[in-house]
Amino acid sequence: MVMAFQIALIVFSLLLMLLVLMHKGKGGGLSDMFGGGMQSSVGGSSVAERNLDRITVVVALVWFACVVVLGLLVKLGD
Repeated sequence: MVMAFQIALIVFSLLLMLLVLMHKGKGGGLSDMFGGGMQSSVGGSSVAERNLDRITVVVALVWFACVVVLGLLVKLGD
């Protein structure tokens, strides 16, 4: 059971990193250094960006749940 949650945590961690990196930069910070600030926004968020935000939040919540459950399993297993 612990091994399954460890594997799930690794998978969701990689997926979360990928999703965060797919987000468009909001200007300022490190995103400008890599060319993110050169794009002009036409205005508002597109449907794809809103869906990416929702997917990122869901994956982050599942990642957090995996961390909590794994912590409880390790603590109760000792």
